[in-house]
Amino acid sequence: MEFPARLPIPDAVLKIAKQLEGAGYETWCVGGAIRDNLLGVENHDFDLTTAAPPGEVRRLFKRTVPVGIEHGTVAVLDQHNRQHEVTTFRKDIKTDGRHAVVEFGVSLMDDLARRDFTINAIAYHPIRHEWRDPFHGADDLEHKLIRSVGDANWRFQEDYLRILRALRFSARFEFRIYARTLEAAKANVQGLAQLSAERVRDEWFKGIATAARVSKLLTLWIDVGAARIWLPEIRERGAGSGSLNALDKLPRDPVLITAFLASDPASLLTRLKSSNRDIERGRAVGQWRDKYPDPKHVPEVRRWLSQVGEYADDLLVLLTAGTAPRSPLPKVVESIRAAKNPLAVKDLALKGDDLLAAGVRPGPEVGETLERLLAEVLEDPTRNTRDYLLSRV
Repeated sequence: MEFPARLPIPDAVLKIAKQLEGAGYETWCVGGAIRDNLLGVENHDFDLTTAAPPGEVRRLFKRTVPVGIEHGTVAVLDQHNRQHEVTTFRKDIKTDGRHAVVEFGVSLMDDLARRDFTINAIAYHPIRHEWRDPFHGADDLEHKLIRSVGDANWRFQEDYLRILRALRFSARFEFRIYARTLEAAKANVQGLAQLSAERVRDEWFKGIATAARVSKLLTLWIDVGAARIWLPEIRERGAGSGSLNALDKLPRDPVLITAFLASDPASLLTRLKSSNRDIERGRAVGQWRDKYPDPKHVPEVRRWLSQVGEYADDLLVLLTAGTAPRSPLPKVVESIRAAKNPLAVKDLALKGDDLLAAGVRPGPEVGETLERLLAEVLEDPTRNTRDYLLSRV
């Protein structure tokens, strides 16, 4: 692959680079934006790497945020309050597979040598329009290859999350993983158990959002062994051709896709330390995905909508992506919603105070009575009048 004469560097990034260079600090553009621009993928989020120490970067610019200052990263804010990351040249001097201790004051070559994959180890000088590609990342881009910088075993042992990044990049760009890199990923996969659940979850969710085909991402996780460690419920449920075909039809909703794949979605989302809201979404999918109502029996559909509540749309999406894509259920649900049929206690024409006034004893009996009245209204929405409901009390 030949390098273009120039890259479209945003003005704010160019201004930061010029200020650093003007102060005598060598500065280059690196990272995902370089890779994506070479691939013709839109990405204007250019990161800078510089010889300036973090403290000097903060001195040179009025508005900065120390987003990762222990690793040499300072975000410089432009006039629109957008953050542009500036990281000091660094190399790892000690690592435990999760965190690295870095040394500053090294060269660009040292900095590129510590990066994960060759396609991410290309540098571009935004002022002189020069390129540095010591590990032949451009060739790997041309050959659609994910290859570690240097020794793959050492790269993964520095940070085991790089195994999952390799899978994500492979699925996103539909690149092949270089044989030795893939072997090293499989050999070191047990190291993934050392990672925090939050880092794994973010990588899995990001992979789902960016993969050309989510089925490809899942296959990679299973083949390398990452699913066995972090997503065992997916292996238990199985990933047959039917599931994979349905998987690629689903919207890119990481929680919904995870729930669809897992035998116990709530357990898996809990392991990944997802939010309580996401865990409850998963729990509802696991509880109701095999209990769809008969669309020919409208009262049954209303009762189903009442029971599943806010999770109805998730379940309908899974239904239309799965084995019943032509089910009339979505249209029946649409008609019920259009008619504004009462589906919850709050939709009833009377409230708890009305029951108390009618002689119902305070306490659990009020709630139980409301539930019985709702059951009648779900059978026939025309019953939802104050007079009729009071007559039933």
